[in-house]
This record gives sequence, structure tokens and C-alpha cells, in this order.
Amino acid sequence: MKTQGAAKNEANNAAQAAGAAEAGATAGDNNGFFTPNEKIDFSKVKVEPLFEEQVDFETFSKSDFRAVKVKACEAVKKSKKLLQFTLDDGTGTDRTILSGIHAYYEPEELVGKTLIAITNLPPRAMMGIESCGMLLSAVCEENGEEKLNLLMVDNHIPAGAKLY
Repeated sequence: MKTQGAAKNEANNAAQAAGAAEAGATAGDNNGFFTPNEKIDFSKVKVEPLFEEQVDFETFSKSDFRAVKVKACEAVKKSKKLLQFTLDDGTGTDRTILSGIHAYYEPEELVGKTLIAITNLPPRAMMGIESCGMLLSAVCEENGEEKLNLLMVDNHIPAGAKLY
């Protein structure tokens, strides 16, 4: 059985191959990251309500959101949920972030992707490994089942690019 992420990855690769063959793709393409607009039925998707409490701009601006490139990803031994990411955050020093998304993604399908991370959270030890940040995901409920989508951006965005 394929994970949700593996199925999406396969579909993206197939769409890329088909599109490249039709359009005579060049190196300037999105490398299959983005798929053509397709009709998606969101009628059975539940989204959590927005927070009532507001955050002032000064508090929000303290969060450092960065594009990070996945250099390596592996399952954490003795954990069913955790993946250990080795990331290029643009500083020249690898960053390690742990994320409990193994139920949704296999490690090998994430290598080479460009993700969004909060990089200025204090380090947190999990399973004896220090995690230095948090990867952002979108979570919703569809047909009574929780779905998670790791936020991925165009691979042309360089590691370390700041998000505003």
C-alpha cells in the first residue's frame, strides 16, 4: 500500500513526463513539482476554524520562515512516526529537523524537495536527537480521515530564502 505522499509523487512524475513530452520541456521547467490545475472536490473536506485570538505583527515577525532543501531523510529507529531530515537552510551548515509525518510520507520521496521551515525555534530533543526547527504542513479531515500535506514550494526557490 502506497502512502498518500507516494501516490502524489508518482502522479506528479507522470504528469511531468507527459507534459515534457508534449511541450518539449526545457531545464527552466518546474521539474514536475507543480501539477496542472485539476478539478478537486473539496466538498467532503473539513478545515479547522480560524483562531479567535489575534497575534500582533511584532510577535509574528519574530518567526523566521525559510525555504529549506531536503538533502537526506530517514526514518528514526524505534519510532513509528518520526522522520529525520537533513536540510540545507542556506547557512552552509546542515540543519536537522524531526517531523512526525511518517504515516503520510516515505523518506525517499522527500529528498530533493524544497520545504518551508520555522528555523528560530529553540532546539528540542526527541528520541535522543536534537530537532532544530519545524516543517510546516497543512492538515484537514477528508471523509472522516486526517490528511496531512507537507508544504512544498517550487524547487527554483533557493535554500535559505526568507518568507514574508
